[in-house]
Amino acid sequence: MKKGLGAFYANLFLTGRLSTALSCCVVFFVFAFFFKWLGIIPQLLFWVVTSLTVADLILLYRINSGVFAKRHAPERLSNGDDNELGIYIENRYPFNIRVGIIDEIPFQFQKRDVWFKTVLTPRQTKLINYVLRPVKRGGYDFGDIRVYVKSPLGLISRRYNFAQAEVLPVYPSFLQMRKYELMAISNRLNEMGIKKIRRLGHSLEFDQVKTYVPGDDYRAINWKATARQGSLMTNAYIDEKSQHVYCVIDKSRAMKMPFEGLSLLDYAINASLVLLNVALLKEDKAGLITISEKQGAVIAADRRPTQLNKILEVLHREKTRYLETNMELLYTTIRGVLKQRSLVVFFTNYESLSALNRQLPYLKRIARFHLLLVVFFENTELKKLSEEPAGDVEGIYIKTIAEKFAYDKKLIVKELAKHGIQSILTAPQNLNVNTVNRYLEIKAKQKI
Repeated sequence: MKKGLGAFYANLFLTGRLSTALSCCVVFFVFAFFFKWLGIIPQLLFWVVTSLTVADLILLYRINSGVFAKRHAPERLSNGDDNELGIYIENRYPFNIRVGIIDEIPFQFQKRDVWFKTVLTPRQTKLINYVLRPVKRGGYDFGDIRVYVKSPLGLISRRYNFAQAEVLPVYPSFLQMRKYELMAISNRLNEMGIKKIRRLGHSLEFDQVKTYVPGDDYRAINWKATARQGSLMTNAYIDEKSQHVYCVIDKSRAMKMPFEGLSLLDYAINASLVLLNVALLKEDKAGLITISEKQGAVIAADRRPTQLNKILEVLHREKTRYLETNMELLYTTIRGVLKQRSLVVFFTNYESLSALNRQLPYLKRIARFHLLLVVFFENTELKKLSEEPAGDVEGIYIKTIAEKFAYDKKLIVKELAKHGIQSILTAPQNLNVNTVNRYLEIKAKQKI
């Protein structure tokens, strides 16, 4: 019995309307002490408020389950993207109710305003949608849903607790991957900023002999087939398939730098997922290597249907390490795993030319056997500083240092090119587009 009463009081809350009414009663009682003729008014007001409060209690508590609420969430969240969640709410009272809903979202979001208000008519249902954007991979603990209900009288509020505790994993950005996948399937990648690359000559893989249509390359006309068929026939070629594409992700401290909440490592992971998915759609073989001061994950290039899920699961677990990358170990891993010439996309970051020079001997060795593409990042905060006008001596000093760092990045690109190593210097938000662009360009120019 005591436990039941405790739960009753715990779920009973006085509203502002009832507090105001009780305050008026107190004021009238005070005035009635000085003016006797006012004595009957506070008594009447007190009993009216008490009667209405009892009526409100009966309205709210005569039904055990007056409302029902449930969270609608995906099985997993996409890192760095807006993920839509919903709260389903159902009114089982025979009258209109005003509802306040609190969803206990994970502490990682640091949000205290996930509070929704709505009005429901009798037997009405409603789905309230909201958006969360995680910026770290891992497990996110969601708590209960708490619903506060008021009747039309609005004197008290009843709380309902719905056990909705669950842990949702946050994976690398599979939403971006799907977006690029749909564009690649429909040949609409240019809508995402992907350039159309003019092909030089023919690719090495013959596809079929087909009827000539205006616009086909007349140099590809097959004269023997034309003589047999009595109409113009032409050879059709397709991109060479089954080429090996590896993404190598640096997990050292250089990739810990944040940008718009996400670390550079997370940007590299998301871009790797997009690039490898596009490579699989182009019927190439996709592989993955992660490296820090010690060996990370190694997934040999393959084109099986399960390959992308295997890569996704590995990327989901990767974390930043805090030591410098062991480039000698990376070189020996690549020599041991990659048995044929491959496209190796190395995601890393260099803040100075000296940082590159420490790794350059190993990069040159890798480039002897494979097509190496080094992807590193612009420091967008320093770029903003270098573009802002300086207002004093301190500002001039800061601007000069920022320009020096930006100039070092350009020197790194030139140094890599001098040794025959391709590179991409990109802002983090443009990473996906720039890497896919370069991959398609390499395919079109048959460099692998």
